[in-house]
Amino acid sequence: MTDYNKAVTPSEAIHVYEHLTPDVVLDALASVGLLGDGRLMALSSYENRVYQVHLESPVGSAALAGDVVVVKFYRPDRWSDAQILEEHDFAAELMAAEIPMVGPLVLNGTTLNHFNGFSFSVSPSRGGRRPELENLDVLEWIGRFLARIHTVGSARPFVHRPALNLQTFGYDSRDSLLAGGYLPLDMESRWRQAFDEAMNVAQGVLDSVPPARQLRLHGDCHPGNILWTPEGLPLAGPHFVDLDDARSGPAVQDLWMLLSGERSQQLRQLGALVDGYDEFGEFDRRELALIEPLRTLRLVHYSAWLAQRWHDPIFPINFPWFGSSDYWKGQVDMLIEQTEAMQAAPLVA
Repeated sequence: MTDYNKAVTPSEAIHVYEHLTPDVVLDALASVGLLGDGRLMALSSYENRVYQVHLESPVGSAALAGDVVVVKFYRPDRWSDAQILEEHDFAAELMAAEIPMVGPLVLNGTTLNHFNGFSFSVSPSRGGRRPELENLDVLEWIGRFLARIHTVGSARPFVHRPALNLQTFGYDSRDSLLAGGYLPLDMESRWRQAFDEAMNVAQGVLDSVPPARQLRLHGDCHPGNILWTPEGLPLAGPHFVDLDDARSGPAVQDLWMLLSGERSQQLRQLGALVDGYDEFGEFDRRELALIEPLRTLRLVHYSAWLAQRWHDPIFPINFPWFGSSDYWKGQVDMLIEQTEAMQAAPLVA
């Protein structure tokens, strides 16, 4: 198993993804009966490696000639096969419920295949643009589908995938950062103090409201993971992609990342989301108090995620500012701001 907590520089290790050449991508597809025609484009993804591939012709009946697929190579040692398959099963349940989720294809009798040490899946390619979240009708439409996703998600629990809570996103992230020596000496004590205060306040918020119902979530429902097709075109509306971060947690986790701007703007956005949600489910408004604690956890988890991936060459290239004293000063300031936000009155809908 790769030790992602060990601090290494890019020159000290050859990352496994460096062996994922275009030929390996095409050979992996061929191993499940799909022949690429040579047109291959890397899609934006830091966690995994994802490619759009045009197919030359099918082998067997797996696909039609001319189809375009998306092949996703999972980051080794992040999820177990059981955890990935649980994600795929959730996607299949959503699609069976006629929810517009883009899930993996069944190839060779499974949605998860292996080639040259890589685990990968293949999905249909779906086009779309980012949703216009300033349009309240769009938010209401998304809210309706989130309620339907959560109805499916509440039917049974995840067995293998972890939960989103103070331990997994907060304290585990702290331990990873400190054990790896990622904080500079001039900022470590300040960050630890800000972290401790934020977690104490977050715990207080959690203790002040009834325990939220835990259900299977999208988990990372930000605008980039929703593809929007305008009305008047086939398959109009939202299409949800990328369940890679699916976890158990409160329903509000899948709503708050769609909010932005000043408080007044967020109130309008939240009102539209919840109006849509309530058409197909009943949103527990007591969970609104969890928005700022969840935002705080994501802030801490993001730093740990960058640190744990630092030996992947694309991370120093794309995040050159990470690890500097200025970076950690900014994190301290944001934790202090979040501590204040968690003590303010929550949003209402």
